[in-house]
Amino acid sequence: MQELSITGRPIQPAPVRIGAQIISWIFHPLFVPVYVTAFFVYVHPYAYAGFDSRRKIFTVLSVAFNIAFLSGFAVFLMRQLGLIQSMFLRTQRERIIPYSVAIIFYFWTWYVFHNQSDNSPLLTKFLLGAFLAVCGAWMFNIRFKISMHTTAMGAMVVFFLLFAFADAYPSGAYIAIPLLVAGLVTTARFIVSDHQDAEIYTGLIIGAICQLVAWWV
Repeated sequence: MQELSITGRPIQPAPVRIGAQIISWIFHPLFVPVYVTAFFVYVHPYAYAGFDSRRKIFTVLSVAFNIAFLSGFAVFLMRQLGLIQSMFLRTQRERIIPYSVAIIFYFWTWYVFHNQSDNSPLLTKFLLGAFLAVCGAWMFNIRFKISMHTTAMGAMVVFFLLFAFADAYPSGAYIAIPLLVAGLVTTARFIVSDHQDAEIYTGLIIGAICQLVAWWV
């Protein structure tokens, strides 16, 4: 009989678990806004075409610093001060303060981009959706430990679905690649996380709804 994890799902072979963990690290929720920003700055044909190389680097680094670095550093400080037991935020209670801090950084990033007229309005929409998604995850965390990985994936997939149909230069890759990434990350969370199935699926739904709201606001 195959051994089961604490979630009741079968424990996969070590190479599969290692691969799933690597995917979870690469597509950590704090990194997703950075990847989307880099897409608009370096891949999209016109979103930041008027920026020189220095401004492009600064745009990506500003999102990386405000969201990924500051949020991660805040969690590190909380761990050093004993406010949380683990950097991995394994319990609902441990997630309350880090989520609250992340909300501030996500809001500040959106607010700055929103008030700079030369930024892509599409990227600004995504950042607003990301902020709303963190708020949604924080509220749902009162009831159960929602998956932030899948919250980020739900937000990313819905944003690119809407973007693909609205963009002047549509491409099937704008839909296919986010769906592939979301599938890999969701599968990875089933393999290596301690989330229940409902917590993973709810994350996808909350992220998707928040991006819809941000797109239509």
